[in-house]
Amino acid sequence: MASHASTPTTPDTRANPDETIDVERDGGTHDGEPRPRHVMEAEKLPSRSAETSSAPATSTPTSTQSPTPTTAANQPHAEPEAQRTNVETFLIVLALCLALFLAALDMTIITTAIPTIAGTFDSSLGYVWIGSAYLLGNAAFVPTWGKISDIFGRKPVLISAVVIFWIGSLLCAVSNSMGMLIAARAVQGVGGGGTVVLPNICISDLFSMRKRGMYFGILGGVWAIASAVGPVLGGVFTSAVSWRWCFYINLPLSGVGILILIFVLKLHNPRTPMRQGLLAIDWAGSLLVIGGTLMFLFGLQFGGIQQPWNSPTVICLIVFGVVVVGLFVCYESMVAKYPIIPTSLFRHQTSIAAFSLAFLHAFTFMSGSYWLPLYFQAVSGATSLLSGVFLLPFVLSLSITSASVGIIIKRTGNYKIPIVSGLAVMTLGFGLLIGLGDDQNWAKIIVFQIIAGIGVGPNFQSPLIALQTNVEPRDIGSATASFGFLRQLGTSISVVAGGVIFNNQMQAQSAKLQRELGPQLASMFSGTRAAASVRIVSTLQGHDAAVVKNAYWNSLQTMYILFTCTAFLGFLTSFAVKQKRLSKDHTEHKTGLQSLKQRNEDHAASLSGKEAS
Repeated sequence: MASHASTPTTPDTRANPDETIDVERDGGTHDGEPRPRHVMEAEKLPSRSAETSSAPATSTPTSTQSPTPTTAANQPHAEPEAQRTNVETFLIVLALCLALFLAALDMTIITTAIPTIAGTFDSSLGYVWIGSAYLLGNAAFVPTWGKISDIFGRKPVLISAVVIFWIGSLLCAVSNSMGMLIAARAVQGVGGGGTVVLPNICISDLFSMRKRGMYFGILGGVWAIASAVGPVLGGVFTSAVSWRWCFYINLPLSGVGILILIFVLKLHNPRTPMRQGLLAIDWAGSLLVIGGTLMFLFGLQFGGIQQPWNSPTVICLIVFGVVVVGLFVCYESMVAKYPIIPTSLFRHQTSIAAFSLAFLHAFTFMSGSYWLPLYFQAVSGATSLLSGVFLLPFVLSLSITSASVGIIIKRTGNYKIPIVSGLAVMTLGFGLLIGLGDDQNWAKIIVFQIIAGIGVGPNFQSPLIALQTNVEPRDIGSATASFGFLRQLGTSISVVAGGVIFNNQMQAQSAKLQRELGPQLASMFSGTRAAASVRIVSTLQGHDAAVVKNAYWNSLQTMYILFTCTAFLGFLTSFAVKQKRLSKDHTEHKTGLQSLKQRNEDHAASLSGKEAS
């Protein structure tokens, strides 16, 4: 382990492999052909000597002499990341932030452009599915990306994800129909799933538990900045050039990101043979979770709009979606050799709470960045550009809070207080959004957004820290991918659920709109047509404008009642999180098939030991 405080004189070949720092990087041996232990230990000696030359003479024994990790207090120079220069660390984090920035940007850059896009293709349903196609592809493939990176290594898989994202962006930019655009957004989302989860996994591989809070906070801040810049850029492109530039902008940024990752990111590369690696992927599990999620979301989308809720189509989609997800759980726990979501991750109270918070936090957060622009355009009469500007109080406050909480966790080691307090403030903030009204009170619009943003910020990274303290180091990759999957699933369902509520509420008000506006004008704002007709609102005057704005607001208000309830449920769940000490020690674990096989063997041995006792 990296917590040696004095230079060892003899390599200890009996050391646990999981307590050995892996110094193999790109260009190392092929998976399944590890170098002899004494050679690896000998290669470590110079760097350890340099690292510990200034260590106190009264230092504690080395970690290979004891299976118990030494404390950070006794091991001030224990972290292997100290072997990197500040410039190297900066460049590595920059590369990871850029990859995450691209994926996060595309979640929000189209929020201010969607009404224009839906109007261009004359497709009301596109308002929901332009966003949810990306989010669904993103969410469904997150756990698969995590497992693929366990097999083939983080760096090549992350680069592959960015390349797929680039291809999807190009297809979106040249789309000539709503169907093509939605399909291209799904491709983009598949690549985005990798660029969302792999930066977090790489941070876990690179830094100690205590430092991760700061770097996760930086990633959370980047996510929020992308959320802030996205709607503004989307508004600028839509108003000044074309909505297609919302996707063209990704092409040069993705290219730069790929180059930085190739030359800067240095992580263990197992060089797994392609055929063996592909055979090791849990394809059946991936198909089950993707298929189940798709059926469930399609059922929600069709219900009440295209089909009655009691129609066979809607019932079958929802029921079969739930059943297939249940089959996925059974398959992962009893059949899968290398499960993409190991059921062992859900054995501890804190882990279950952290996973729940990932879903609930994302479900609530997405409602702000995705649906508030519709409020600004329909009720406040803002253009696409201004609706992005009006969203800045929300996204900037959560960005600053996320980065600040990451630094606080690094300094104090406490993650539970930010989790609980953040969710309390988030519940308050989204509860206040219920009272925005249709009277354009700017004091309320700004202050309520800031409060909601301050509450959202702390829980981008804090639940992930809580989760990682309750899983074995070897399972952190799978745990982080599972956390990312539930977070992305939360954003996907949030967009669809919000759209279902909005469309059904607008449909419920159609009779009133016909009385007040007349059948022809009212038909423009009924059900699924309302979102695509938002630009028409600004052309209305007097009584007609007031009636339509009130209808939009009533629908959005019902939506935010739901999101306030999910925020409060998250607040209640947060009390199940237990605080643990965050270690400053760190061990980098190998990726590759050999590591996966060792994990399975250790797990089987653990179960045998429990049965014997």
